Amino acid sequence: MNGLIERYIDVKRHEITPLIYSFVYFFCLLCAYYIIRPLRDEMGILGGIENLPWVFSGTFIVILLMAPVFGWLCSRFQRSRLLPIVYLFFISNLLIFYFLFLSDISSSIVARGFFIWVSVFNLFVVSVFWSFMDDIYDKDQAKRLFGSIAAGGTTGAIVGPFITSWLVQPLGTENLLLISITFISLCLFCIKKLSQWFDSQPQAQIDKSYQQPMSGHWFSGFTLIIKSEYLLGICLLILLYSTLSTFLYFQQASIIKLSFENSEQRTAVFAMIDLAVNVLTLTIQFFLTSRIVKHLGLSWTLSMIPILLCAGFIALALSPVLAVLIFVQVFRRAGNYAIMRPAREMLYVVLGREEKYKAKNFIDTAVYRGGDAMSAWVYDGMKVLGLSISQIALIAAPLAAIWAVIAYQLGRQREQIAKQTGDDNG
Repeated sequence: MNGLIERYIDVKRHEITPLIYSFVYFFCLLCAYYIIRPLRDEMGILGGIENLPWVFSGTFIVILLMAPVFGWLCSRFQRSRLLPIVYLFFISNLLIFYFLFLSDISSSIVARGFFIWVSVFNLFVVSVFWSFMDDIYDKDQAKRLFGSIAAGGTTGAIVGPFITSWLVQPLGTENLLLISITFISLCLFCIKKLSQWFDSQPQAQIDKSYQQPMSGHWFSGFTLIIKSEYLLGICLLILLYSTLSTFLYFQQASIIKLSFENSEQRTAVFAMIDLAVNVLTLTIQFFLTSRIVKHLGLSWTLSMIPILLCAGFIALALSPVLAVLIFVQVFRRAGNYAIMRPAREMLYVVLGREEKYKAKNFIDTAVYRGGDAMSAWVYDGMKVLGLSISQIALIAAPLAAIWAVIAYQLGRQREQIAKQTGDDNG
């Protein structure tokens, strides 16, 4: 088994065990999320597409409230306790929604609340996962292993929609939440095993700071960002990414609502889109991601998806129909998960632990959802002004080009930081 893994993945023998646990950890995490993601998308429609800007704003407000709480937890608990606390909190939330779905509370209220909660849950748990990966793997390991680790998440993201599309009608929506909880619980086991592996490594014997709570105050994630040109650049990268993603999401919701009248049909379509995205993502991650980073370098790898998305928006402007929208959305999301996301996480490996957890979490949650909320209102304003999907796509195309330039520059800065810290392999 080990020989087979070493043959297809650039991994050293002593890294195989943590790689497997990291793979399984991300598999369970994204499987849990993708079981309930189609439900979130359907809840967005049930709650009213016209209310989506308010829902996106609500998501941003919730995240702003949670960001200092997470910063406080980082300053109070060591890593081995911090991660389980985060995941147990979200497990308890899912149990609450399970009982709400069984109650007689207004479906529109529950639908909007669930949409907000899933949007917060996804960002927090995935951000914490990658913070953990950035913390236990060094710069060289990140370059070689992050693509394969990301493939674990993609595999889970393939299984999750399949479970939903297969079981949503015989089991009902509420029982899918219990299946999601089961997968999140398995993440706790992987965290324990990875922590034990890291404790046995030579670097852990030399530097035992990871055994202590992080320094800084409860809102130091924000203060670290405003003092760093590099972190501010990552913020701008995330803002542009979330803005363009939101534009596409709103266009997807509108077109699919017009194309399908039945709620179960829409939920199944959302699940099948997720399935297509993740099959393509997995193929790229296993066969292309590490090769792309190796041959193109981090700068061009980061800018590749924004360049392709610019072309996608132009195509959507010329032909704003369901087939083109799905094509652009599938390739945009697959490119992000398979190429952009692993490359983006490599930007943090050269930073300190406080930046990896507090600043990164603030960027991945508050900045991301802030971009969502802002772009939701911008999109709504453009619709009020009478702009069509084609016209909005034409506005989005140059934004994607700007995103590509910023991504390229951040890759160059990361290489400079790696050299300054004495690691030319960074």
